Order: sequence, then C-alpha cells, then structure tokens
Amino acid sequence: MNLDRAVLAFAGVVVLVSLALGHFVNPLWFLLTAFAGVNMLQAAFTGFCPAALVFKRLGVRSGTAFR
Repeated sequence: MNLDRAVLAFAGVVVLVSLALGHFVNPLWFLLTAFAGVNMLQAAFTGFCPAALVFKRLGVRSGTAFR
C-alpha cells in the first residue's frame, strides 16, 4: 500500500467511525466528520496532509499525491 491509498483509507475509516459514533453515541461526533471533510478538501488544493506525514514516518512508501 502506498501513501496515497493509506491516507484515503484512513480518511474513509475516520468518516465511517465518526458517522457511527454520531448516530449511536452523541451527535457532536459529526464534527469529526466535518473536520475530515475540510482536511480532505484543503489537502486536494495544497497537497499537505498531516496524516500523510504520520504515515511517512511510519515507513509507508511514497505515492504521487502527497509530498
């Protein structure tokens, strides 16, 4: 798995988990979904993603989308 796919998979997991928590636990968890969406949108324009930095440090091989 390269860096791009790892970031997309992580974002998908965050969105799905926050939706489940918002539905079953507390609606304030939907703010995490909004945060993930805003982060994905800014990463699309800037190429900077904090999750990509973490995955890079964990040794995930580089992709083409994130620096």
